[in-house]
Amino acid sequence: MERKGPGMSAYDGKKAVITGGGSGIGFATAKLLVDGGARVVITGRSQDTLDAARERLGENAPAVRGDVASLPDLDALADRVKGELGTVDALFINAGVTVPTPFESTTEEVYDELFAINVKGAFFTVQKLAPLLSPGAGVVLTTSAANVMGLPESSVYSAGKAALRSMARTLSGDLLPRGIRVNAISPGPIDTGILEKTMTAEAAERFKAERVADNPMRRFGTPEEIAGAAAFLAFDATYTAGTELAVDGGATQL
Repeated sequence: MERKGPGMSAYDGKKAVITGGGSGIGFATAKLLVDGGARVVITGRSQDTLDAARERLGENAPAVRGDVASLPDLDALADRVKGELGTVDALFINAGVTVPTPFESTTEEVYDELFAINVKGAFFTVQKLAPLLSPGAGVVLTTSAANVMGLPESSVYSAGKAALRSMARTLSGDLLPRGIRVNAISPGPIDTGILEKTMTAEAAERFKAERVADNPMRRFGTPEEIAGAAAFLAFDATYTAGTELAVDGGATQL
């Protein structure tokens, strides 16, 4: 890989799109790229979250509100990205939701919501933006350590993330003829604040304590650690396609 000289930034002139870019891992990745000289379009469902992210990221991070489960919203996103960026060097499919799904009480509504956002949304985001991807571009899908661990009360979420693992392979087969690589980043327990939004404070604390106790590194990861790995797959891993990079403190490997 070509090294940047003095005064040069790692991502000068690069153009990226990050879904779910207003907070957590998506925001950390957007900040890494923008700080390195890239222009990044971020998306999300919450206008307030996007406004706060835009304030911190600056003018090189246009924000587009939309729901990845809505194809009209994705069409609008593609139009906006074409106008803002023209072409895209990196697409980070990071939008997703986590909802506990106890086997006996999971409803059809929750099942459909998880698959609509985490799976359908990912597939059609790639489909709608694929015409804008440059030769040599990198697509990164966010999977999860949950897709290989069999965690209780996570069957629907885990199955959706396993579907994304499969898509990293199959979409690579579809897009490699154009020189576009598709890979997956598989985070383990990352402290993004999402647990506190989807569980009671007591349940979130208990869950976090269990994950830390089971993790070989005995800690949660940070969004910045995932951002660095996602950027590596998007830009630097030029001879890598269809893989899943585990960034989980060794949880699925040791």
